[in-house]
Amino acid sequence: MRRGFLFYSQLAFTLLVCTFLILPVILSVMAGLTVNYFQGLSSGLTLRWIGEVWSLYSETIFLSLWIAATCLAVNLVIGVPAAYVLARTGGRLARVLEELIVLPVAIPGLAIALALIVTYGGVPDFRTNWSFILVGHVLYTLPFMVRSVLAVLHSVNFRELEEGAASLGATFRQRFCNVVLPNVKPGILAGALMTFTLSIGEFNLTWMLHTPVTKTLPVGLADSYASMRLEVASAYTLIFFIMIVPLLIAMQMMSRKR
Repeated sequence: MRRGFLFYSQLAFTLLVCTFLILPVILSVMAGLTVNYFQGLSSGLTLRWIGEVWSLYSETIFLSLWIAATCLAVNLVIGVPAAYVLARTGGRLARVLEELIVLPVAIPGLAIALALIVTYGGVPDFRTNWSFILVGHVLYTLPFMVRSVLAVLHSVNFRELEEGAASLGATFRQRFCNVVLPNVKPGILAGALMTFTLSIGEFNLTWMLHTPVTKTLPVGLADSYASMRLEVASAYTLIFFIMIVPLLIAMQMMSRKR
């Protein structure tokens, strides 16, 4: 089939948009790997800036990974059963509860953080602990886990599967663990990847909730751009890309499988 002017114009426009989006990423990576960004590649390549980032901000990276992993665990414990209950209940009440769970997504992160500070900021040990940030991350990411699992539950007739298992003498625990969970596995995996990715990269809410001893990766990244050399900040961005891009690719693969 012969391709006309419209196809090539659309292709050119797509390539132009991709270049516009990818070019800043390429320049940022180059800045983190060159000896002097303003001299360009002629100054030579180096891993010095990555080493400096690791020596200065490694704690923020480990803290972000720890909070993201803990946030994922909390979302699995709370979100999957909550989605199951909402799907089983149905009706107007379930829709109202679902909207309440999703409400934090529509509220700016700064507003959620301010509400948490006003409510729990007077508890010294809690306010200065990483768990304070964790609460904010759970509030922000829980809707994504619930919605992902709900979407799969609505697409499969899990009630008939449960009734069939019950007729064979399966208990509720056996039905939930051996019938429901295997059928909603794609939704759980998609929600888990989304939760973990959002928790690692969340900045607005975390910026309000963090303290000098609870800086996460995005907060440290902002701090490096404000106070360090451009090469150091760009190297920090490169480390962030290395952590987040594989998760985004995995999320895309999961959505295609679904």
